[in-house]
Amino acid sequence: MIDNFNSYLIELTKATSCEEVEVIQSLWSGYGKISRYQLSYSYIKSVVVKQIQLQKPNSHPRGWLSDVGHQRKLKSYQVENSWYESWNHLCTNMSKTPHYIGSYEEEGRLYLVLEDLIVKYPLVIKNVALEEIKLCLKWLANFHATFMMKEPDSLWKIGTYWHLDTRPDEWKQIDHETLKSKAKEIDAILNNCDYQTIIHGDAKLANFCFSKDKKQVAAVDFQYVGGGCGMKDVAYFLGSCMTSNELFKSEKELLDYYFKILREALKENPEINLDKLEIEWRSMYKFAVTDFVRFMLGWMPDHQKINEYSLNYVDDVLIDLTR
Repeated sequence: MIDNFNSYLIELTKATSCEEVEVIQSLWSGYGKISRYQLSYSYIKSVVVKQIQLQKPNSHPRGWLSDVGHQRKLKSYQVENSWYESWNHLCTNMSKTPHYIGSYEEEGRLYLVLEDLIVKYPLVIKNVALEEIKLCLKWLANFHATFMMKEPDSLWKIGTYWHLDTRPDEWKQIDHETLKSKAKEIDAILNNCDYQTIIHGDAKLANFCFSKDKKQVAAVDFQYVGGGCGMKDVAYFLGSCMTSNELFKSEKELLDYYFKILREALKENPEINLDKLEIEWRSMYKFAVTDFVRFMLGWMPDHQKINEYSLNYVDDVLIDLTR
């Protein structure tokens, strides 16, 4: 099977030979790995290959080994393949992603062959300054602008890995009864925005790769790309890289910056009322924060992302919904 894939990769890239030289990381829950392949005498020096095991694994790092979870994972990889085949080429340089080179499937394995970003975007940063955060928000704003009001054909109808309909097991575990009872209403409010786009769905800091000078950024991992309000990506991203105190201090500056870039990116689009879009999405931010907290309370209730900042928004939303 590996020999067959190697033959495919050699033919695809016009190389004389190929070699797996590095395992970059394992996929979550034992579904495979991401590797770097070196190519000989090809127009491409190296590629990144996402090798996906389509059979159900024997264990899960947090014990969530269910058929629901397995089917969600399988769909996520099918969606990612569809993204790269049909949508990825529409991204501009302002929302850089790896170029799609090809895919190969055989005997329960799927291989995605992608551009290797390591030359231009070698840095994955764990601790970011405000300027790097803004760079990622700029990526998100341009991404959302590119796909504003597009139907997410062949993607998730509702993007994000924590979408309520795909997380029934986690919902059952929630101890916060008021939030649990309002989860569907919160989900519906976000899903019924007048302005919808295609969202990344897993826009955490670890999925952004920076250039050496930290002036440019690219994003990877499109398993949960689909329709939705852009605030889902923004709220999740900010929570992935900032503490509660940092969020209290810088939220306004960062949201203002995101909307500034979004307006610039959409200014030539006559079908979008920029004032209405901004008013609507700003009002959705607290619902996006609350929606993610709903998932975390069922999945890992002691996680640091459940903090004073996010719980304040939960309280605000629940007060609004129970008036």
